[in-house]
Amino acid sequence: MVYGPRVSYRELATRPVLIWSLVTVAARLPVAMTPLAVVFLVRERPGGYGLGAVLAALYVFGEVAGAALLGPRVRPGRARRQLALGLATGAASYAGLGLLPGAHPVVLGVFAVLAGLLPAAASGCLRMLLQTQLDERQMAPALSYETMLNSGVWALAPAVTAALALQVAPQAPQLLSALLMFAAAAGLWALPAGWHADDADRAGASVGRLLARAWPVFVTGCAAMTLLALAELVLPALLEQRGVAVGWSGPLLASFALASAVGAFGYGVRVWPGRPRTQGLVLLLGVIGCVAAMALVPGAVGIGIALTVAGGLQSGVLITRNLRLRERVPVSAHGAGYSVMYAASGAGYGASAVLSGVLLTVASPSVTVLVGVGLTLAFTAVAEWGERRPVEPAPAARQAASPVRKVRR
Repeated sequence: MVYGPRVSYRELATRPVLIWSLVTVAARLPVAMTPLAVVFLVRERPGGYGLGAVLAALYVFGEVAGAALLGPRVRPGRARRQLALGLATGAASYAGLGLLPGAHPVVLGVFAVLAGLLPAAASGCLRMLLQTQLDERQMAPALSYETMLNSGVWALAPAVTAALALQVAPQAPQLLSALLMFAAAAGLWALPAGWHADDADRAGASVGRLLARAWPVFVTGCAAMTLLALAELVLPALLEQRGVAVGWSGPLLASFALASAVGAFGYGVRVWPGRPRTQGLVLLLGVIGCVAAMALVPGAVGIGIALTVAGGLQSGVLITRNLRLRERVPVSAHGAGYSVMYAASGAGYGASAVLSGVLLTVASPSVTVLVGVGLTLAFTAVAEWGERRPVEPAPAARQAASPVRKVRR
């Protein structure tokens, strides 16, 4: 497999990639908006902030369950049809939240779970639809481009959500999310119908067995998102502990997202030494060090520098884990693998959110961050131990060097 880009980003500037980008933004912006949007939706109610947190947690639970259960069941040759159905029904769930903001909390909870669950297969499968239109030597820059696109979406989402909820109506973000998801479902018909998947490349092994063999990659993804949750969720409390205005959390997180986009661009612009496994480990340890520094340095400047460097390194972790997954499993299992990776990442984020919430009630924010860093180091050690164990060579190792075959529309 070619691990460094042998092409420039200009080769990705094609009409199919542009269409894919528009569909991807329309599908992912609602996902990035929802956790904050549901808080704005119900904050005027008695106990509204608590209810909003519960709805956000239910949404994330739906995402994790949907990615783990529905993603591996997408049929490669008919992916477009299944993804369109998931996005359209997810859009209907968003519309339910937006049109019934005063409904009973249980009803809102059901809508939140469905909004997370039904479209959850889209993330990994959209990546497969991008790869279908490229060849192997374009994979690293393509994954870098996708990470930049995601960083832009996550940087834009809070501002769009707050502006709509405060200036238009509390339910406006949900209604926009419904429209975007319907648009993404329609836009899928301008993309390939699916991707080629010859089950012979699995050498008789089931998809579940192949994915089980790649478990260290999923643990790495979980560890990376644990760090991201720490950086985002504990930051306001950490700033307050340092005597810094909590309002600085917004600009600091924006710098994190911007640095992530810059880091993704830097990874894709040249060939870097080492294999994805080695690169990912070094980058992840760098992010761990930066997050630990956040808990120890005084003042907003030091926290901002640590957070910005962490963002630049974090994007490389996300790219290398996807490259490593492609190395560990054959092409026919890539779509399922991406979906399980998404679920593992969501589980890591959710677990870190719960841990942070519990620890902040009994410990200082800096201690909370350091405990989370210790947990992440434990995840990293387990993943590295799993990587070093001898495993049967993946069927993908032989065939991944050949171009991804295209599926006719």
